[in-house]
Amino acid sequence: MTWIASNLWDILTRPLKAARPEVTPPAPSPPPKRPMQGRYDALVAEMKLAHGVRVRKWRSSMTGCAWEVHYSHGGLSRLIEAPYPRGPMSCAIFLHEIGHHAIGFGTYRPRCLEEFHAWRWALEAMQERGFNVTANVRKRMADSLEYAVAKAKRRGLRQVSAELAGFDR
Repeated sequence: MTWIASNLWDILTRPLKAARPEVTPPAPSPPPKRPMQGRYDALVAEMKLAHGVRVRKWRSSMTGCAWEVHYSHGGLSRLIEAPYPRGPMSCAIFLHEIGHHAIGFGTYRPRCLEEFHAWRWALEAMQERGFNVTANVRKRMADSLEYAVAKAKRRGLRQVSAELAGFDR
C-alpha cells in the first residue's frame, strides 16, 4: 500500500467520534404585548366596522382629522387620521375622530358645538368600555374646546350655547 492509501484506510476505518447531540437554542419568544394593547386593537376593529370608517393615516402626533368624501355616483367614504390607540390620550383622540362620524357631520351647529359632542361621545365610549379617562385627557378636551370656542368667536359667533359656556374664556 502506498502512503496515501494507508492513510486513507486509517481514516476510513477509525471509529467515529461519538456524535454530540445537536443543541438547538430555544426560539426567541416575541416581546410581551402590553396587556391593554389587545383591548385597544379590538377597539379599533370594532369602531372601524361599526361606523364604516377607513383610517387614511395613523398619525405619530396627538392630532386628528375626520371627513367624508361624497362621490358623484352617490358613494360615500368616511375617513379619519388619528394616532393609533396605545394609551388613554391616543385612544381619546382616535375616538373623538370616530365620534364625528358617529354623531354625523353637520348635525350640530356651530362647529365648536360639534366638537363638544364629538368629545363627549369619545369620553362616554371610553367609560362604557372600561378605558381609563385620565385628568390629562379631560384637560386636552377642555383645551380643545376653549380653542374651538375662541376660534368661533373670532369668526363672528355672538352667542355661546349652554354646553360651551364653561369653555368661553
